Amino acid sequence: MAANDMEWVVKPVSWEEGAFLGNGLLGTMVYGEEHASKRHVLRMVTGRTDVTATRKDKPGFPPRVPLGELDLELEGKIYHPTHMRISLWNAELQATLTTTSGEVKLRSLVHSLYPVIAVEIETTAGESGAGCAWYAYPDVDPVLKNADGVNLNQYVPVTEVEHTEEADGIRVCTQRYSGEDGCTTAWKEVQVSPNRRICWLSVTRGHGESAKAEAVNAVAQASVANFDEWVQAHRAWWHRYYRQSFVSLPDGRLESFYWIQMYKLASAARADSPLIDNQGPWLTSTPWPGCWFNMNVQMSYSPVYTANRLEMGESLVRSLYANSDNLILNVPEDCRHDSAGLGRSCSFDLLAQVDDEIGNLTWICHNVWRHYRYAMDDDMLKEVLFPILKRSVNYYRYLLEEGDDGFLHLPPTISPEYGSFMRTTVPDCHYDLSLLRWGCETLLAICGRLSIRDPLMPAWEDILARLAPLPVDETGFMIGRDMPLAYGHRHFSHLLAIFPLHLVKGETEEERALIATSLRHWLAKEGDLRGFSMTGAASIAASLGWGDEALRLLQSLLLIIKPNTMYKEAGPVIETPLAGAESIHDMLLQSWGGKLRVFPAVPEAWTELAYHNLRGEGAFLVSAVRKHAATQWIRVKSLAGEPCLIKTGWSGIIRWNVIDVYGAVRGSGETVIDDEISLDLDTGEEAVLYPGEEGPHLRLRPVEGTEKVARYFGGHKPWRLYGF
Repeated sequence: MAANDMEWVVKPVSWEEGAFLGNGLLGTMVYGEEHASKRHVLRMVTGRTDVTATRKDKPGFPPRVPLGELDLELEGKIYHPTHMRISLWNAELQATLTTTSGEVKLRSLVHSLYPVIAVEIETTAGESGAGCAWYAYPDVDPVLKNADGVNLNQYVPVTEVEHTEEADGIRVCTQRYSGEDGCTTAWKEVQVSPNRRICWLSVTRGHGESAKAEAVNAVAQASVANFDEWVQAHRAWWHRYYRQSFVSLPDGRLESFYWIQMYKLASAARADSPLIDNQGPWLTSTPWPGCWFNMNVQMSYSPVYTANRLEMGESLVRSLYANSDNLILNVPEDCRHDSAGLGRSCSFDLLAQVDDEIGNLTWICHNVWRHYRYAMDDDMLKEVLFPILKRSVNYYRYLLEEGDDGFLHLPPTISPEYGSFMRTTVPDCHYDLSLLRWGCETLLAICGRLSIRDPLMPAWEDILARLAPLPVDETGFMIGRDMPLAYGHRHFSHLLAIFPLHLVKGETEEERALIATSLRHWLAKEGDLRGFSMTGAASIAASLGWGDEALRLLQSLLLIIKPNTMYKEAGPVIETPLAGAESIHDMLLQSWGGKLRVFPAVPEAWTELAYHNLRGEGAFLVSAVRKHAATQWIRVKSLAGEPCLIKTGWSGIIRWNVIDVYGAVRGSGETVIDDEISLDLDTGEEAVLYPGEEGPHLRLRPVEGTEKVARYFGGHKPWRLYGF
């Protein structure tokens, strides 16, 4: 992991260069400022995902608001002999800050198990006066507050700030917005030795006595714990997390990017955390201080499935279940007895009235379906997904109209991001037709799985039989009926049937031609292509087996993301880099449609690859190694006893061993295959497949590569690509 760490060789000076830490709820973005009056300050801009404020000036959801920052204030000015590094393996920031007065060694972490940020500093004599100070957002110096720009669309509430001090030297800052809205910060700094100090800080939601007690108690417990043991508990969580799967690529820059996204994912989400919104714990100047559901939330969660990190996706499942009543309130009153929906944007309560953008809840349900397929948890399927998806599809039933052609048609609706400023709508919109078709197919599949005889099954079957076909012309898939893709379109909403729904699978030459034509036409209209356009296009290319094309698209993405792998358009958003990790997965392992595809889209230059315990639909753990441009062996472990069909890339004689739950070889043999093989595995059993006569050596190591580069991300260091 060390070669994939983020590293800074000079002090970062903006959000998009900063070093970020988080535990799914609390987070900090660490950077400085070049203004002459603030060169002695290292900022730890602090966020807590669930702190919002009710707007009084106009209607709308309660947006997230900036909280403030913990500043390390030094005696001298920070200058260039300075080094910072995020250890991904330990999820810690380590830095050596050289100042005009001396040197400061810093270590900081956001504890993985407790809502506490810790900052440890060691100073030389000239920096003995260095220390930490908390500034509530209204008290932040204007030079720092405005350093990343001001977004006039962002709501910043009028805030009442109060400072108090508790027993044992714990200081408290209370910020009151209005009503119950606000936050409470508690912190304590302790001189451990003559040149070593530790500061602990916690932020809670709310400004009442209970919020104050929660923050104070978190700091008090952390400050009396054995610090080394406290840090080790933090590290142990991360070490277990990383070991859930392993990926090694010959392209060092992409490999580092991938592992930083795995770090970012667990820094932004936990099973019991709020949803991943547009920014995670690292809020800054933004027009999007909430959750957006016409792409952002879906893409943020997209890498959890194949990466075998389903725990990170449980926050989405739990949020839908907990707020299911609000999903019902989002549709018109006369539909609420059997329907539900989700508008474009809202806070964590999922209250967002459905307007002309209909399919967002159905698309979110696709994420939950993926979670189910990778876990095969029938209880979740029955209790969470089935009732919500059923209501989502029911809302479409109110909109369907039979045309003179006998087909069922949809009225004009929005295809997300196409003609947004004109609020363009189109009948038989691809976005909605594909989601409705997927929803009906999935409801029927759930009924079959759970042996349910739902009275609406005939209605879903009728929709599938008579729903208008997806509009197509010579350019491929259209936006909707009579509306081709005529200008740049950053979203792949008009290609949803290809990705991620995989309704059009490319299993015939006709389908492959349609997918290829649609992809080429979309990318040719380059006027509005963005970072997430590259990720969607890369996954579509991978579905066709176009590894070189997928790689070029990901390389294009790396030119767009920021040095610390964050992403920014009109404001920072978190989903695009995370979706880039999913695109890498799609090159290594695909499992939609009941088939495990091993190395389905490998670029020609990637002659060596290795991964361990990537997860596929049907709850399979898959490991594989590629050397000399050929797959050496494949290992598949079944966690649920589902049917197992593997697309191996091999033709001819292959050999296999099946190992039972006790580690004993249950059977072995050889067979002649043409690419695909079907296995019968019980729960807990695994199979090892290989094409040679001798059994393979089942040890995975990081692969070598001509493009390996160490610690490329963090601060901007393009020369490292060229061996400097």
